[in-house]
Amino acid sequence: MNDVLLLSVGFLINFFFALLIIRGVYYPKQRDHNFIFTFLIFNAVIYVVMCLFTSIELSIGVGFGLFALFSILRYRTETVPIREMTYLFVMVAMPVVNAFFFKNGQYDTLLVSNLLVIIIIWILERGFGFSYEGHKHVTYERIELINEHRRDEMIADLTSRTGLPVRRVEVTSIDYLRDTADITIYYPLKNEPDRSI
Repeated sequence: MNDVLLLSVGFLINFFFALLIIRGVYYPKQRDHNFIFTFLIFNAVIYVVMCLFTSIELSIGVGFGLFALFSILRYRTETVPIREMTYLFVMVAMPVVNAFFFKNGQYDTLLVSNLLVIIIIWILERGFGFSYEGHKHVTYERIELINEHRRDEMIADLTSRTGLPVRRVEVTSIDYLRDTADITIYYPLKNEPDRSI
C-alpha cells in the first residue's frame, strides 16, 4: 500500500507540472487537441514506466529490450513541427527526472528543477528580449523590380500586395522564360513564432 501511495503522489506531482506547462504555456499559443493529448499521455505513461524501472529488479537485457522497442516505434503521420517536438522532448524528459528525484526523496530538487523548466519555457514563449521574424515563399512576376537598385520599390509593392510589413527580401531563383522569380519575404512578428509556414 505504501508503494501504491508513493506512486500515486509522485504521479500527481509529475502530472501537475506537465499540465502547468501544457495548459499554462503551450495551450494559449496553440490549441491543437492531438498534440496536447500526445504530450500529456507521453508524460503520464513514461512516469509510470520509470517508476516500474525503479521499483522492481529488471535485468539489463529486459531494460534494453524495452528501450529498443520504444526507439523503433514511430508515428507514421504528418511531420511534427520543431516547436512541438521540443515540447514532446520536455514531456518525455520530465517524468524521467521526476521519478528519479521523487524515488530518492529529493523533493526540493524536484520542485526547483520543474520550476526552472517552466520559467524558461514561459520566458521564451513570451519572446522577452527577442524579435521574431516570419517568412513566406512567393512567386513574383514583376521581374523588373528584382534589380538590386529597385529593391525598395519591390519591398513597397510586396507590402501593399500581401498586407505584411515586409522587412527584407531574398531572391532564390529567377525564371526569365516565364518572367517570374521565386523569392522569400521576411516580416516582423509580434513576439510569436510564425505558424503559417
